[in-house]
Amino acid sequence: MAEPIANLDEIRGLLAHLPGPDIEAGTAAAARQAQLTKPAGSLGRLEELAIWLAKWQARHPPRLDHPRTLVFAGNHGVAARGVSAYPPAVTAQMVQNFIAGGAAVNQLCRVFDAGLKVYEMNLDTPTGDIVVEPAMSEEECAKAIAYGMMAVEPGIDALALGEMGIGNTTAAAALCAGLFGGAAEQWTGPALEAKRAAVSEAAARHRPAACDPFDMLRRLGGLELAAITGAVMAARLARVPVLLDGFASTAAAAVLFAGDPRALDHCVVAHLSAEPGHRRLLEQIGQRPLFDLGMRLGEASGATLAFGVLKAAVACHTGMATFTEAGVSGPG
Repeated sequence: MAEPIANLDEIRGLLAHLPGPDIEAGTAAAARQAQLTKPAGSLGRLEELAIWLAKWQARHPPRLDHPRTLVFAGNHGVAARGVSAYPPAVTAQMVQNFIAGGAAVNQLCRVFDAGLKVYEMNLDTPTGDIVVEPAMSEEECAKAIAYGMMAVEPGIDALALGEMGIGNTTAAAALCAGLFGGAAEQWTGPALEAKRAAVSEAAARHRPAACDPFDMLRRLGGLELAAITGAVMAARLARVPVLLDGFASTAAAAVLFAGDPRALDHCVVAHLSAEPGHRRLLEQIGQRPLFDLGMRLGEASGATLAFGVLKAAVACHTGMATFTEAGVSGPG
């Protein structure tokens, strides 16, 4: 049995060895798209997604029989500063709601026949208050990343990644400010003054001290955000395409982008969150969301909804007739 990951240097080493896309599978998918009974490109992003799935599943045709939604839950020390409209106790209460099947993500998983797993990240012990100290020690951060990596089990066709944690949009905004610069207001929008102040002070404290993106995650992130970072890495290593949810999960993934701009090529952002910082973050990492429905719930709700789009892409790619099969004249 492999030794558990205990420090961030081991994580940094993994980032340098992420596999690329399967060109052969992508070429086969593109060739089939060209033969299907439709004008070239007429299904828009559905065509792109079918090819993307084939490349990152490393197989053609792509499949989406076993989608999985992962929700990581963690508490943040900065929440004690009144940065959220809800008290920190809501995190654990919502986890129980997930378990009981009463949350939005439960209904969406049911609709799209996706498995759901919820992981509690030491809810009784919030992270450090990022305004005055790092969120996590190096060991805590490395263990949280490793925990997220272990959640990516064999046999999954695609992953939807999301989170639950009161105060985590404050941590996400601070993490983005740390990784990419900019004033707190650019990442929080017209938020509570307490939230803007916390993000500004935290970024000012930790940005000069952080040695790289993983150290920035340790200082400004959270246990559930670190777990999402780990899950994104493990999915890449296991050839599993990823749907990212809203602002917090995209911020967690952006740690990898800051280390290597190709590290998120196996990811698609499901939706544009109503959180003001999300649009700026998507511009920063070069991602175009699949839809914009004004959602800002978290809990992987938008990413799970996007399974419907991926299933449609796969169904059209694999089920449509070719021009030859249908006896339809192709383009002249």
